[in-house]
Amino acid sequence: MTVTIRDVARASGVHVSTVSRAFSAPHMVNAVTRTRVLSVAEELGYRPNRAARALTTGRTHNLGLIVADIANPFFPPLIKAAHAAARQRDYHLFVADTDEEAAAEEELVQAFSKQVDGVVLCSPRSSNKALERLAERVPFVVINRRLRGAATVLMDVGHGAKLAVEHLAGLGHRRVALVSGPAGSWTSAEIRTAAERVEGVELVVIGPNAPTERGGFAAAGLVRDCGVTGVLAYNDLVAIGLIEGLGDFGLSVPEDVSIVGIDDIVSGRLNRPKLTTVAMPTAAAGRLAVDLLIQEVTATTSLETRLVIRDSTAPPR
Repeated sequence: MTVTIRDVARASGVHVSTVSRAFSAPHMVNAVTRTRVLSVAEELGYRPNRAARALTTGRTHNLGLIVADIANPFFPPLIKAAHAAARQRDYHLFVADTDEEAAAEEELVQAFSKQVDGVVLCSPRSSNKALERLAERVPFVVINRRLRGAATVLMDVGHGAKLAVEHLAGLGHRRVALVSGPAGSWTSAEIRTAAERVEGVELVVIGPNAPTERGGFAAAGLVRDCGVTGVLAYNDLVAIGLIEGLGDFGLSVPEDVSIVGIDDIVSGRLNRPKLTTVAMPTAAAGRLAVDLLIQEVTATTSLETRLVIRDSTAPPR
């Protein structure tokens, strides 16, 4: 026989409404009582009817997460952490990929608006005006983008970029290339602004570029021709592609050119040479974004980044 909410209430010694709140609004139930109710529900095999709950509470307990490119190794740790945070709060998380297209972002937010309680939008490519318009349709939290009136989670990539260029300068590099990311990327703009503030370094900007290994490979000829000894790449994928492209021109890293990436993805640690990079707190950003969305908190939070020095940087010849 199907276990009902009344069976759980009877076995727990509480009212039916308390069982309901233990699932739909756990912050409203005493911690000891909530633990007992959830334990009894698990023991009896009770699963709340989400459709019925949505009719009663007006909430679906579903969330959406939209990322720019699910194939980019930057995103999976963020997705996994966001999923765990949602599941801990008894929410389901649905993930969608825009393939770096602003139009796809708008379509997905509109589609999600009828099916979820809120959306986490990570590294969006849409304009601020478009995002402000979409915010009227569904609550959302934005990761890596400043947006007036919206909850935002920022990874302080500007600080990391500054550390990276200062590291190159400290090794003796005086002419440094910035292989930037896609047009419209907030992250790319933050990296450039921070890099330009480092004194004693002439910065050569190359881009925009696709945020992929192919984008880095395609930029290798421009890097070779502009006479730099150091490079800061938009992300680790671009850096890895750049190392391969420079190799095809007979240039070695770091003997001929030092390269720093951003993100600290696993493949950067496995690459040869191992990649010096700016580590981004992606998992922490995913967890925090879900917490802000569920709690309906409108705040801007900035998470620290750090420089990880490995083998792809050295003093110039």
